[in-house]
Amino acid sequence: MLNYPDINPVALELGPLSIHWYGLMYILGFFAAWLLGRYRARQPNALLRPAQIEDLLFYCGIGVIAGGRLGYILFYDAATLAGDPARLLRVWEGGMSFHGGLIGVIIGSWLFVRRTGVDFLRLMDFVAPLVPVGLGAGRIGNFINGELWGRVSNVPWAMVYPPMGPDPRHPSQLYQFLLEGVLLFVALWLFSRKPRPTMAVSGLFLALYGGFRFLVEFVRMPDAHIGYLAFGWVTMGQLLSIPMIALGIVLLLWAYRATYRLTYQ
Repeated sequence: MLNYPDINPVALELGPLSIHWYGLMYILGFFAAWLLGRYRARQPNALLRPAQIEDLLFYCGIGVIAGGRLGYILFYDAATLAGDPARLLRVWEGGMSFHGGLIGVIIGSWLFVRRTGVDFLRLMDFVAPLVPVGLGAGRIGNFINGELWGRVSNVPWAMVYPPMGPDPRHPSQLYQFLLEGVLLFVALWLFSRKPRPTMAVSGLFLALYGGFRFLVEFVRMPDAHIGYLAFGWVTMGQLLSIPMIALGIVLLLWAYRATYRLTYQ
């Protein structure tokens, strides 16, 4: 059994201004995506030029923040919206949804495509390997904030977080950091180093993330105001991940089937 390290969620205070670790994790994620994007853009036959990465990140960054917030309210807290519409704008109160952020990134990328004329599906394959670093950084931010804890457990690495009581719990934020951040990044980066059929990289991203998230939800506590949706174990995170898994598999099969037809016709 481990004890949660007492981490101050505020990294730095400058007079009335408080800089939180969670916000810094977002900055770290975008900076890493910028570096990786410029690296990929310098490769032979790259879809984008290095100078275009800043514009792409601008559109995707707006999509992450707007989509993540809107997705959280609609997927996890819709009951409060009618009585308090301004809650949608109070992002400092917390609450961001990955699935909403993903939709925001897709919309932002589509707007970037409208401006530049690059192929949308190829752009999605370009963007997918840049995402996991930001996901991993965000999960470290969740851990520092002491949120999104797992269920009570007796595994040796279970952790006691005093505000949630004396029982040790799965550090599910760290599981997600390892799966959605580290492992997903390694898998996508290695997979995308060789030429792949269009949609294959995006399909692998959707299938792997959806699968990782679905599995972690078995040991992660559901949102208290939602609870389990069915059978005493189905969570909103799992419900939202099932379409990702299905679409990812469809894209992979479609991509390689199309390539097979072109090769053997």
